[in-house]
Amino acid sequence: MVVLIYQAVLQELNLRKLKTRRLENTVELKRKEKFVGELKIKFQEINKALLSVNTNIEELKKKKQDRETIAQGVSQSLETCIKETADVEQKKSVTGEAIVKLKADHDTTKQKAGKDIQNLKAKILERDTAICAFADTTKEEARKLCATH
Repeated sequence: MVVLIYQAVLQELNLRKLKTRRLENTVELKRKEKFVGELKIKFQEINKALLSVNTNIEELKKKKQDRETIAQGVSQSLETCIKETADVEQKKSVTGEAIVKLKADHDTTKQKAGKDIQNLKAKILERDTAICAFADTTKEEARKLCATH
């Protein structure tokens, strides 16, 4: 009977240990479940923030691509403008050279014309002088012609 009592006491002690361990495990399990629940909530909040960040990243990528496209267009326009400016400068220099050449030709032609005019005046004067030597000064036309000389 002592053995039975001893075994009963041992079993009772084991049962109490098991109950205590079960209560501790239950408390530990509830605490971990609560922690997991909090982690789930934080995970959901982080997912929402991540979704917002991803949306912002997509928008920024789109803006970047738009700006790169605009920059390309501006770059091409600048290149076109530079080419046109170079063409205009070249035309301007060619036109300037042509103007200088025309002015030089004009001056040369003007000088030649001036010399020709002087030569013609001299010839006319010589002719008039020669005519006056032989002209009849009794006539009015001859007097007019020879009076100026």
